[in-house]
Amino acid sequence: MKDIVKFLQERLQTTLPGDAAHQRMLAKQLGPNFRLKHEGSPRKGAVMIMLYQQENGEICFPLTQRHNYVGVHGGQISLPGGKRDESDASLIETAIRETHEEIGVRIQGHQIIGSLSDLHITASNFVVKPIISFIEKTPDFVADPYEVAHIFSTNIDQLLATDTLKETELTVGPEVRLKAPYFDIDGKIVWGATAMILSEFMTILKEYKK
Repeated sequence: MKDIVKFLQERLQTTLPGDAAHQRMLAKQLGPNFRLKHEGSPRKGAVMIMLYQQENGEICFPLTQRHNYVGVHGGQISLPGGKRDESDASLIETAIRETHEEIGVRIQGHQIIGSLSDLHITASNFVVKPIISFIEKTPDFVADPYEVAHIFSTNIDQLLATDTLKETELTVGPEVRLKAPYFDIDGKIVWGATAMILSEFMTILKEYKK
């Protein structure tokens, strides 16, 4: 665990793969082009990739499944996170607060490794900063019943496996059809913004695995 933490701490201080990695997992519209119109500047938010090591040595991180509500992200798989509150001193604090609220794990400042590239999510008009952290052992997860339907974890080897990356067609809302690359994680379709963020993380992890 110490080796990958040290690698990430150093690697995240250099030029990141950013947009190129994001584009590999960008869903493309099928049929008539449809664009959401937003008023005002994008809001700011943050998500957390919280690494932890299981007793068997696997390095894992949690994902959450949203409830099936009416909205652009209903039912989707996501990383713990959300929008920045006025009381948050930084987006790191946003990610720490949201992680505690959503999955019941409190990250300490010294457990923060760094951050990936910002991602503009056009569907909800957010600019999201992915924060990476680590904790020493498997946490006790407690799901927020309002925001989280289910918590599950994957390990970095599964993320890097060649048979995890797939593609499918999805319908979002009543009319919008998409051709979407996704990560097949335990039979769940991880696509959209979460897949784009994980694509950059995966690209960096491949450097570590060389």
